[in-house]
Amino acid sequence: MKKILILGAALVLTATTASALTITGAGASFPYPLFTKIFSEYAKTGSDTVNYQSVGSGAGQTQLKSRVVDFAATDVPITAADLPSYPGTVLTIPDALGAVVISYNIPGVDSNLKFNGKAIADIYLGKIKLWNDPALVKLNPDAKLPALPITVARRSDGSGTTGVFTDYLSKVSPEWKTKVGSATAVEWPVGVGARGNDGVAGVVKSTPGAVGYIELTYALTNKIDFGLVQNRTGSFVKPTIAGAQSAAANVVIPTSGVISLTNAGGAATYPISTFSYGIFYKEQKYGNRTLAQAQALKKMLTYVVTTGQSFSEALSYAPLPAAAQSRARAIIASLTFDGKSF
Repeated sequence: MKKILILGAALVLTATTASALTITGAGASFPYPLFTKIFSEYAKTGSDTVNYQSVGSGAGQTQLKSRVVDFAATDVPITAADLPSYPGTVLTIPDALGAVVISYNIPGVDSNLKFNGKAIADIYLGKIKLWNDPALVKLNPDAKLPALPITVARRSDGSGTTGVFTDYLSKVSPEWKTKVGSATAVEWPVGVGARGNDGVAGVVKSTPGAVGYIELTYALTNKIDFGLVQNRTGSFVKPTIAGAQSAAANVVIPTSGVISLTNAGGAATYPISTFSYGIFYKEQKYGNRTLAQAQALKKMLTYVVTTGQSFSEALSYAPLPAAAQSRARAIIASLTFDGKSF
């Protein structure tokens, strides 16, 4: 197998001090490239070890529920129906901002194809089966689209990226909303499944005719073409840092820390933009946890949403806007140990 994927399954970065603690996390693959850099830089400060497993949002939520990790990452919040099943109050903070792209592998076609919401939904509904379908030709009259079967690539694991993508499709396609809906795992009408953003990137990279939804960094690093998507104003926008920033520019972050950015307004907005979230327990005294462990988690989370954001743009993520950073810091500050602030 060609070595085309940029990331492995785990990130373990060791701090330089012998007394450092180990902070464990698991979940979304969406922010993993950014986490790799952030935790590497964090370790260089002499701070604690961060061990983050890129296992998908669904698995990350499960591991937090079982209290086998200190924190988890997810691209979609825990559902209201599932929250009561957690053994404590869960806090949620935005910790990354980026774009989900429509990537494809069409021999002879470059990275400037245009898609609208209906076309993307119809591809994933199995209604558009060939790249020279009239709906795609109408959107791209100057492209030489071949009569090549479309291989739909999608996630096989519980995925926040899937949650974001299906949330977008549910907003732009009534048929998708009715037949499939939005969740981290859905009953796909068609497609080849793969685990993680890196898995879907691998399918698209190696399969002529394939299309897949992946985080922008995975497409850029693996040199996979991706297209422009029509937003609410009618503009076709390529996924960029600026397009994601536009989606988040005017939103008011609620006290919950959670807000959907898909199909947001604004002429410059890329419509499949999203926050990724960190989740952890408000009350940090549980099991055999110590105050030192709670303090280490608080320090690391604060670094991620402040200093850590300075590494975003080099990896094709958008830094959290000031309002999101402020909300995240306020939520982190509400952590307690044995009922007391620390």
